[in-house]
Amino acid sequence: MSQSSVLTEGRPVAPGTKPAAGIKDSAEPRTIRVASIPRGHVYVRHIDADDAMPGYPRIERLADPDPAQPGRAAQSQWWPPAMLEAAWVRSHSEFDLVHLQFGFDARSPEQLREWIEALDETGRPLVYTVHDLRNPHHDDSAEHDAQLDVLVPTAAALITLTPGAAAEIRERWGREAHVLPHPHVVDVDTMARMARGASRSAGEFRVGVHVKSLRANMDPLPVLRTLRSAVADLPGAVLQVNGHRDVLLEDGARYEPTLAAFLRRAASDGEIDLRIHDFFDDAQLWEYLGSLDVSVLPYRFGTHSGWLEACRDLGTAVAAPTCGYYAEQGDVFSYEHDVRGLDETSLVRAIREAYDQGRAEPLSISARRAQRMRIAQAHARIYEGLLA
Repeated sequence: MSQSSVLTEGRPVAPGTKPAAGIKDSAEPRTIRVASIPRGHVYVRHIDADDAMPGYPRIERLADPDPAQPGRAAQSQWWPPAMLEAAWVRSHSEFDLVHLQFGFDARSPEQLREWIEALDETGRPLVYTVHDLRNPHHDDSAEHDAQLDVLVPTAAALITLTPGAAAEIRERWGREAHVLPHPHVVDVDTMARMARGASRSAGEFRVGVHVKSLRANMDPLPVLRTLRSAVADLPGAVLQVNGHRDVLLEDGARYEPTLAAFLRRAASDGEIDLRIHDFFDDAQLWEYLGSLDVSVLPYRFGTHSGWLEACRDLGTAVAAPTCGYYAEQGDVFSYEHDVRGLDETSLVRAIREAYDQGRAEPLSISARRAQRMRIAQAHARIYEGLLA
């Protein structure tokens, strides 16, 4: 399959796709008002340039309406997105187009059709970035597939993060998607500060698995059982397991007794460094990731990962499963893991390779800044082309 049908970082080559309007130098660039769903998410913040873009339209994104009080902008609360209501679309004229990222989990296919009809009636194009071809929070893919069957065929423009995801979109729906990479996740000031300070212990190789709140796409037990022996065979290596109280404590709302019992036994036997806590805020998460030499993603299905990108920002290696398109986001140590199960030998090999390689280097701030600018320019081209 030729990659010539995919737009990479803003270079349009897709046959039959409406060409983007030419970018003109102007002292007064056009302003394009975008209803981003959501607005208050790090991915959305980082697809906009942090410097001026001469010759490109100015992009203004609406603040997230507070779902509880639609007339007031929310600082961080954007769930459920009020902008996904057909009535909201018809009652608001202060935007030129909609860019949907995620947040539509609670909307039925029928509700999504009504919403798109409202966009069509009011003449606002829909741009949809396909982050997830399978929802990592759903055991059954049927609901998400039905939602995608509404969104993907009807969006005026599609974006995704990797060529593999674009190929799957082409195969499933016959649509071409622009391929724009995931921008940095960690803010550049934190990247610079952590690059200057050594957050890892000398002479130690720390392997981390974070079970979080055990979302549906995670299958940590087979991974942890394999890592327990694999890490023990590596001099100076430590297996650190983090998890949230709601899953690992008996009074937790989503207590998982089998996993919790395994971890308690392994910790008591000195086989793992177990840490149970509430959700990390951003600063705590960056410190945690920066303290690891390798982070293992225990996923059995999925598509892309922001966690992986944060690791790349901080110089933490990633052991990623072969499901999804994680390896296309950047260099990872791949191991075979999907809904059919785990290949233990491949996981042991991935950890050994990471150990032999030693400490990874973070992506340079200059490279991430340049990438962010290219991503912002590509979005501006796509938006302007739809409104020409």
